[in-house]
Amino acid sequence: MGLFSAILDKLGFGKGDAAPAAGTVAAAPAAPAAPAAPAAPAAPVAISAVDVVAKLEGLAAASAQKLNWKVSIVDLLKLLGLDSSLDARKGLATELGCPADKMADSAQMNMWLHKTVLQKLAANGGNIPKELL
Repeated sequence: MGLFSAILDKLGFGKGDAAPAAGTVAAAPAAPAAPAAPAAPAAPVAISAVDVVAKLEGLAAASAQKLNWKVSIVDLLKLLGLDSSLDARKGLATELGCPADKMADSAQMNMWLHKTVLQKLAANGGNIPKELL
């Protein structure tokens, strides 16, 4: 799993899909398919919108550190309890297709990475304010 997938997971994206899939693999021979069918339509509704801002603001309020996730990719990753090292950020930048010229300058890469992560969260159903995109 890539770092962006870990970000999605920490914020609750796809939570409705993960549990039923694991349960149906083990229970498929013993359980009829009918009970699984009603659960499937509920999952897309549950993950269609994730209140990213509320989750991150809640984590920031509970954190002992003063972390500004709205402007810093390092703070965003720390807030989610993920690796924020330069190597991890380079890996995330590569995963998300950061241009080579920005990869050569960590400050430019960080700015690109922060904006891109927020854009991708919005594209996946997260509520990101327009001023942050």
